[in-house]
Amino acid sequence: SSAIKTMVADDGGAHDVKTVGGCKLSLSTKDGKVLIKDEAGNTATVTIADVKQSNGVIHVIDKVLLPKS
Repeated sequence: SSAIKTMVADDGGAHDVKTVGGCKLSLSTKDGKVLIKDEAGNTATVTIADVKQSNGVIHVIDKVLLPKS
């Protein structure tokens, strides 16, 4: 989570990332929280960051994000 906040700050307030499926997500921060916006304009907030799993790390979000239809 701290790495994401650093990337957002370094990029002037928003950092774009591509998903494995080829979609684009835009990361930003507000009031110390990480926000994720999908291509359809939906925004989710990271509620639990840096959850270690057997195959990597995940971040729990409060909404479902979908690819642009």
